[in-house]
Amino acid sequence: MNTGYPKNNIENTIEKLKKEVAGEIALSSKPGSTMKKWREIFDITQTELADYLSVSPSTISDYESNRRTSPGINIIRRFINAIVDIDLAKGGKVTAQLTQEFVNEKEFFEVHEFATSFTGKELVKLLNAKVVANEELLDTKKVYGYTLINSLRVILGLPYSQYPRLYGAMSERAFIFTQVSTGRSPLVVIRVSALKPSIVILHGIKKVDELALKIAEKEMLPVLITNIDIEKMKNILNKL
Repeated sequence: MNTGYPKNNIENTIEKLKKEVAGEIALSSKPGSTMKKWREIFDITQTELADYLSVSPSTISDYESNRRTSPGINIIRRFINAIVDIDLAKGGKVTAQLTQEFVNEKEFFEVHEFATSFTGKELVKLLNAKVVANEELLDTKKVYGYTLINSLRVILGLPYSQYPRLYGAMSERAFIFTQVSTGRSPLVVIRVSALKPSIVILHGIKKVDELALKIAEKEMLPVLITNIDIEKMKNILNKL
Protein backbone atom coordinates (compact mmCIF):
# COMPACT_ATOMS: atom_id res chain seq x y z
CA MET A 1 0.00 0.00 0.00
CA ASN A 2 1.35 3.40 -1.00
CA THR A 3 0.35 5.58 1.95
CA GLY A 4 2.63 8.50 1.17
CA TYR A 5 4.53 8.39 4.46
CA PRO A 6 7.26 6.22 6.08
CA LYS A 7 6.58 2.49 6.00
CA ASN A 8 7.37 2.00 9.68
CA ASN A 9 4.25 4.02 10.48
CA ILE A 10 1.83 2.01 8.35
CA GLU A 11 0.90 -0.62 10.95
CA ASN A 12 0.41 1.98 13.68
CA THR A 13 -1.80 4.19 11.53
CA ILE A 14 -3.91 1.23 10.40
CA GLU A 15 -4.41 0.19 14.03
CA LYS A 16 -5.51 3.73 14.89
CA LEU A 17 -8.00 3.62 12.03
CA LYS A 18 -9.37 0.27 13.22
CA LYS A 19 -9.83 1.57 16.76
CA GLU A 20 -11.63 4.66 15.50
CA VAL A 21 -14.05 2.57 13.41
CA ALA A 22 -14.55 0.10 16.27
CA GLY A 23 -15.39 2.91 18.66
CA GLU A 24 -17.93 4.39 16.27
CA ILE A 25 -19.65 1.03 15.77
CA ALA A 26 -19.66 0.15 19.48
CA LEU A 27 -21.13 3.52 20.48
CA SER A 28 -23.69 3.67 17.70
CA SER A 29 -27.39 3.34 18.55
CA LYS A 30 -27.66 1.25 15.36
CA PRO A 31 -24.32 -0.59 15.11
CA GLY A 32 -25.47 -2.68 12.14
CA SER A 33 -26.21 0.46 10.12
CA THR A 34 -22.80 1.86 11.05
CA MET A 35 -21.15 -1.38 9.92
CA LYS A 36 -22.98 -1.06 6.60
CA LYS A 37 -21.73 2.52 6.25
CA TRP A 38 -18.12 1.45 6.71
CA ARG A 39 -18.48 -1.51 4.34
CA GLU A 40 -19.77 0.90 1.69
CA ILE A 41 -16.99 3.41 2.40
CA PHE A 42 -14.49 0.62 1.69
CA ASP A 43 -16.47 -0.25 -1.46
CA ILE A 44 -16.87 -3.90 -0.45
CA THR A 45 -19.96 -5.94 -1.36
CA GLN A 46 -21.87 -8.06 1.13
CA THR A 47 -20.82 -11.14 -0.84
CA GLU A 48 -17.12 -10.22 -0.68
CA LEU A 49 -17.33 -9.66 3.04
CA ALA A 50 -19.34 -12.86 3.62
CA ASP A 51 -16.83 -14.93 1.64
CA TYR A 52 -13.91 -13.50 3.60
CA LEU A 53 -15.63 -14.19 6.94
CA SER A 54 -16.92 -17.61 5.81
CA VAL A 55 -20.53 -16.69 6.58
CA SER A 56 -23.60 -16.34 4.38
CA PRO A 57 -24.48 -13.00 2.76
CA SER A 58 -27.78 -13.17 4.64
CA THR A 59 -25.85 -13.05 7.92
CA ILE A 60 -24.17 -9.82 6.83
CA SER A 61 -27.56 -8.47 5.72
CA ASP A 62 -29.14 -9.33 9.06
CA TYR A 63 -26.44 -7.47 10.99
CA GLU A 64 -26.59 -4.44 8.71
CA SER A 65 -30.39 -4.32 8.96
CA ASN A 66 -30.14 -4.45 12.77
CA ARG A 67 -32.21 -7.64 12.78
CA ARG A 68 -29.56 -9.49 14.77
CA THR A 69 -28.51 -8.80 18.33
CA SER A 70 -26.01 -5.97 18.54
CA PRO A 71 -22.60 -7.34 17.53
CA GLY A 72 -20.13 -8.05 20.31
CA ILE A 73 -16.53 -6.90 20.31
CA ASN A 74 -15.31 -10.08 18.62
CA ILE A 75 -17.74 -9.62 15.73
CA ILE A 76 -16.76 -5.96 15.40
CA ARG A 77 -13.06 -6.88 15.43
CA ARG A 78 -13.53 -9.53 12.74
CA PHE A 79 -15.56 -7.12 10.64
CA ILE A 80 -12.98 -4.33 10.80
CA ASN A 81 -10.05 -6.64 10.13
CA ALA A 82 -11.94 -8.03 7.16
CA ILE A 83 -12.77 -4.74 5.44
CA VAL A 84 -9.23 -3.45 5.91
CA ASP A 85 -7.64 -6.72 4.72
CA ILE A 86 -9.90 -6.86 1.67
CA ASP A 87 -9.03 -3.27 0.80
CA LEU A 88 -5.30 -3.90 1.25
CA ALA A 89 -5.57 -6.90 -1.05
CA LYS A 90 -7.01 -4.55 -3.68
CA GLY A 91 -4.16 -2.07 -3.30
CA GLY A 92 -5.16 -0.26 -0.11
CA LYS A 93 -6.54 2.89 -1.74
CA VAL A 94 -9.30 3.50 0.82
CA THR A 95 -7.10 2.62 3.79
CA ALA A 96 -4.44 5.04 2.55
CA GLN A 97 -6.95 7.86 2.24
CA LEU A 98 -8.43 7.25 5.69
CA THR A 99 -5.09 6.98 7.49
CA GLN A 100 -3.60 10.20 6.12
CA GLU A 101 -4.96 12.11 9.12
CA PHE A 102 -2.88 9.92 11.45
CA VAL A 103 0.46 11.07 10.04
CA ASN A 104 2.86 11.85 12.88
CA GLU A 105 3.58 15.43 11.94
CA LYS A 106 6.70 15.66 14.14
CA GLU A 107 8.50 13.38 11.69
CA PHE A 108 7.93 16.02 9.02
CA PHE A 109 7.52 19.41 10.69
CA GLU A 110 7.08 21.33 13.96
CA VAL A 111 4.63 24.20 14.39
CA HIS A 112 5.04 26.98 16.97
CA GLU A 113 2.92 30.09 17.51
CA PHE A 114 4.40 33.30 18.97
CA ALA A 115 2.80 35.20 21.85
CA THR A 116 2.93 38.37 19.74
CA SER A 117 3.82 39.37 16.18
CA PHE A 118 7.32 40.06 14.88
CA THR A 119 8.59 41.65 11.72
CA GLY A 120 10.88 39.93 9.29
CA LYS A 121 13.66 42.34 10.19
CA GLU A 122 13.46 41.28 13.84
CA LEU A 123 13.82 37.63 12.82
CA VAL A 124 16.91 38.46 10.79
CA LYS A 125 18.59 39.83 13.93
CA LEU A 126 17.44 36.99 16.18
CA LEU A 127 18.75 34.28 13.84
CA ASN A 128 21.81 36.13 12.57
CA ALA A 129 20.43 35.51 9.09
CA LYS A 130 21.37 36.85 5.68
CA VAL A 131 18.65 38.25 3.41
CA VAL A 132 18.89 36.96 -0.17
CA ALA A 133 15.56 38.12 -1.61
CA ASN A 134 13.09 41.00 -1.07
CA GLU A 135 14.83 42.67 1.85
CA GLU A 136 12.68 45.77 1.35
CA LEU A 137 9.58 43.81 2.41
CA LEU A 138 10.88 42.67 5.79
CA ASP A 139 9.47 45.64 7.71
CA THR A 140 5.97 45.03 6.40
CA LYS A 141 5.88 41.24 6.75
CA LYS A 142 4.27 40.20 10.03
CA VAL A 143 5.13 36.81 11.51
CA TYR A 144 2.96 35.19 14.18
CA GLY A 145 4.74 31.85 14.37
CA TYR A 146 7.06 29.48 12.54
CA THR A 147 7.04 26.02 11.06
CA LEU A 148 10.28 24.04 11.10
CA ILE A 149 10.17 21.79 8.04
CA ASN A 150 12.35 18.83 7.10
CA SER A 151 12.21 19.60 3.39
CA LEU A 152 13.25 16.13 2.19
CA ARG A 153 10.67 14.31 4.27
CA VAL A 154 7.87 16.73 3.48
CA ILE A 155 8.49 16.82 -0.27
CA LEU A 156 9.02 13.07 -0.59
CA GLY A 157 6.69 11.70 2.06
CA LEU A 158 3.99 14.03 3.35
CA PRO A 159 0.62 13.55 1.58
CA TYR A 160 -0.32 16.72 -0.27
CA SER A 161 -3.66 16.78 1.55
CA GLN A 162 -1.71 17.40 4.77
CA TYR A 163 0.10 20.52 3.52
CA PRO A 164 -2.41 22.96 5.09
CA ARG A 165 -1.26 21.69 8.50
CA LEU A 166 2.10 23.36 7.87
CA TYR A 167 0.42 26.71 8.43
CA GLY A 168 -0.71 26.08 11.99
CA ALA A 169 -3.15 28.72 13.20
CA MET A 170 -2.43 31.16 10.36
CA SER A 171 -0.35 31.62 7.22
CA GLU A 172 1.46 34.74 8.47
CA ARG A 173 4.45 32.77 9.66
CA ALA A 174 8.02 31.85 8.78
CA PHE A 175 8.71 28.58 7.02
CA ILE A 176 12.12 27.31 8.12
CA PHE A 177 13.39 24.60 5.78
CA THR A 178 16.11 22.21 6.91
CA GLN A 179 17.82 19.52 4.82
CA VAL A 180 17.98 21.81 1.79
CA SER A 181 20.65 21.75 -0.90
CA THR A 182 19.80 24.68 -3.17
CA GLY A 183 16.44 25.95 -1.95
CA ARG A 184 14.75 25.24 -5.27
CA SER A 185 12.35 22.48 -4.16
CA PRO A 186 10.88 24.37 -1.16
CA LEU A 187 10.20 27.46 -3.28
CA VAL A 188 8.66 25.40 -6.08
CA VAL A 189 6.28 23.79 -3.56
CA ILE A 190 5.32 27.23 -2.21
CA ARG A 191 4.84 28.52 -5.77
CA VAL A 192 2.13 25.92 -6.52
CA SER A 193 0.45 26.15 -3.11
CA ALA A 194 -2.64 28.26 -2.52
CA LEU A 195 -1.41 29.46 0.87
CA LYS A 196 1.91 31.27 1.24
CA PRO A 197 4.04 31.93 4.33
CA SER A 198 5.21 35.45 5.15
CA ILE A 199 8.90 34.59 5.08
CA VAL A 200 11.07 31.65 4.02
CA ILE A 201 14.22 30.74 5.92
CA LEU A 202 16.62 28.23 4.37
CA HIS A 203 18.87 26.53 6.88
CA GLY A 204 22.38 25.28 6.28
CA ILE A 205 23.17 26.58 2.78
CA LYS A 206 25.40 29.37 1.51
CA LYS A 207 23.96 29.99 -1.95
CA VAL A 208 20.37 29.84 -3.16
CA ASP A 209 19.35 28.48 -6.55
CA GLU A 210 18.60 31.18 -9.14
CA LEU A 211 15.18 29.72 -9.95
CA ALA A 212 14.29 29.77 -6.26
CA LEU A 213 15.21 33.46 -6.11
CA LYS A 214 13.11 34.22 -9.19
CA ILE A 215 10.12 32.47 -7.60
CA ALA A 216 10.67 34.45 -4.41
CA GLU A 217 10.68 37.69 -6.39
CA LYS A 218 7.50 36.75 -8.24
CA GLU A 219 5.74 35.77 -5.03
CA MET A 220 7.09 38.87 -3.19
CA LEU A 221 8.45 36.53 -0.54
CA PRO A 222 11.48 37.49 1.58
CA VAL A 223 14.05 34.70 1.76
CA LEU A 224 16.69 34.39 4.47
CA ILE A 225 19.52 31.93 4.97
CA THR A 226 21.06 30.98 8.29
CA ASN A 227 23.51 28.44 9.62
CA ILE A 228 22.60 28.80 13.28
CA ASP A 229 22.38 25.50 15.21
CA ILE A 230 18.85 24.15 14.85
CA GLU A 231 18.34 23.48 18.56
CA LYS A 232 19.66 26.93 19.42
CA MET A 233 17.31 28.42 16.84
CA LYS A 234 14.34 26.57 18.32
CA ASN A 235 15.26 27.72 21.83
CA ILE A 236 15.37 31.34 20.65
CA LEU A 237 12.11 31.21 18.73
CA ASN A 238 10.16 29.16 21.27
CA LYS A 239 10.70 31.87 23.87
CA LEU A 240 9.00 34.47 21.70
